[in-house]
Amino acid sequence: MFKYMSESSGEVLFVVKVREKEIPIDERVLSIIQEYVKTPMSLEELASKLGLESWEEAYEFVKALPAWVMWTPPTLWKHRKKWLIEKMESSKSEKPEEKSG
Repeated sequence: MFKYMSESSGEVLFVVKVREKEIPIDERVLSIIQEYVKTPMSLEELASKLGLESWEEAYEFVKALPAWVMWTPPTLWKHRKKWLIEKMESSKSEKPEEKSG
C-alpha cells in the first residue's frame, strides 16, 4: 500500500496495487472489504464488486491490504487517514540524531 497526491483535487489517496491496477482505498472499498471479512463471500464475488478481472486479482488485493486497514470501519476511515498522514509527515520532518565521537 502506498499513498500519492491526486493531481486534480490535491487529496492524498491510499492505493493498493494489484498487477497493473491501482485500487484507491475509500469508504466504498472498505464497505466491500468489511462485507467480505464478516460474511461468506467468494473471491469471485469480491473481484466482481471491486471491478477486478478474476479471483486471483482479488486474492492479491487481500494479501496486499494491511490487516489494520481491512478491519477499519468505513465510518472511521477519514479520521484514520488523517491520523496516518500526520504521522507520516511528522516522521519525515524528524531528523535522526547525529552521534559524535
